[in-house]
Amino acid sequence: MVKEIALADPFRDFAWAGHDGLPLYARIYEGPAALSPTVLCLHGLMRNCRDFEELAPHLQRNYRVIAPDLRGRGRSARDPNMQNYQAGIYLEDLLALLAAIGGARVAVVGTSLGGILAMMLGNAVPPLIAGIVLNDIGPEIDASGVERIKGYAGRTPPVGDWDEARLQAQAVYGDAWPDLSSERWAILTRRGYREDGGGNPQVDADPLIGEAMRAAPGAPQSMWPAWQTLRDLPTLAIRGAHSDILSAGTFARMKAEMPKLVQVSVPNRGHPPLLDEPECLSAIDGFLSGLDL
Repeated sequence: MVKEIALADPFRDFAWAGHDGLPLYARIYEGPAALSPTVLCLHGLMRNCRDFEELAPHLQRNYRVIAPDLRGRGRSARDPNMQNYQAGIYLEDLLALLAAIGGARVAVVGTSLGGILAMMLGNAVPPLIAGIVLNDIGPEIDASGVERIKGYAGRTPPVGDWDEARLQAQAVYGDAWPDLSSERWAILTRRGYREDGGGNPQVDADPLIGEAMRAAPGAPQSMWPAWQTLRDLPTLAIRGAHSDILSAGTFARMKAEMPKLVQVSVPNRGHPPLLDEPECLSAIDGFLSGLDL
């Protein structure tokens, strides 16, 4: 495991406006040089940019890393219209972010929802995307995992202190991360929760994100046609060996339809791997080093 980063401020705060003017937030981890290549890190559905508090400083030795909070998460504003919690709106926000940082060519590391957005960026602005890393997501999402996420997203009951928050986080993610110490769980809980005005921890995401997901009609739309258009884009796909979102069958089909795809399966992980696993770090480092950034 990667050790907890000791640096107090390895990043700077960055504010930008979404496509509709909503105030949004990102962390920028500056690289070793003024023109360091850029990596964009995108989190999952109910998560935030703090999920990359280990990966980003690791990459920062060679790259500038940008880790935004999607609208409704972390330090980005919550949207008064829950219908805006959907992929097309997030894509518009990210295009505004890329414009705000100067339209740099980037590699994208995307976990779950972040990976869907990485694929969408690859189709929307191909000249700006040098390659993508998909963390436990693909063109087809397993229905069992979707139902599991619908069951908890935005529905976690209130907790009274950080010990209760840790136990709640373990109940939600314990099957995906079965071998973590209590100390490790405490760190991860701090990344997914923040204190409200009364000092009580709460999930650091708008509960209406879950409501928007449950209100969406039908099953998630397949992205296989979009996957076909990405076949020449350098891609690394990471899968938790016990994932209920990215099935083994979908993982195999991804390789069959994209022969150049680089794949890594992470043992003892469900959805998603934490990206601190040695095999993940090695694969990401090797993949990024080969991109035209």
